Amino acid sequence: MAGRSFMASQLSELFRRNPDAYALILGSPEYNRISGRAEFWQTQNGVVVVTYLTGLPFLPGRCSENILAFHIHDGKGCAGDTDDPFKDAGSHYNPYGCPHPAHAGDMPPLFVAGGYAFLVFLTDRFKLTEVIGLPVVVHESKDDFTTQPSGGAGKKIACGVIKK
Repeated sequence: MAGRSFMASQLSELFRRNPDAYALILGSPEYNRISGRAEFWQTQNGVVVVTYLTGLPFLPGRCSENILAFHIHDGKGCAGDTDDPFKDAGSHYNPYGCPHPAHAGDMPPLFVAGGYAFLVFLTDRFKLTEVIGLPVVVHESKDDFTTQPSGGAGKKIACGVIKK
C-alpha cells in the first residue's frame, strides 16, 4: 500500500507543473475533425506521456475494436502531399535498430471511445531530449505488434511535432 500511495504522490506532484514538452496534434484533410495534445514530462524513471484527442474515427457498438496505432516518428515535421499528408513524418523512431514493436517510438495504442481517446503511460525507451522536434503520429488502424517494420498500422491520419 505504501508503494502505491508513493506513486500517486509522485504523479500528483508531476501534474502540478507544466509539461516539459508537448505536441499539438491535428488530423489530415480527410480526418480534419481530429485534434488534441500529447504532453511529456521527463522523470527519474522515464518519460510520462499524457495524450488526449477528439474527433477520432470510431465504429459504434460494443464489439467494435476502435483501436488506433500511436507512434513517435523520425521525420522532421508533419507536412506532406495529396498521397501522404504527413509524408515528412518519416518512419517510426528507431535509433537502436530494434525490430517492431521494440522501436523507441512504439507507444501503446489509443482506445477510442465515441471519438475520444485518453492515454497515460511511462516509458524508458527514450529521453525527452532525444525526441524534441520529432513528430507523433496517429494511424488509421491498430498496430498488430508483429508486421515489420511498422505493425501494419495503415496510413497516418493525424500528426504533431514535439516542442519544448
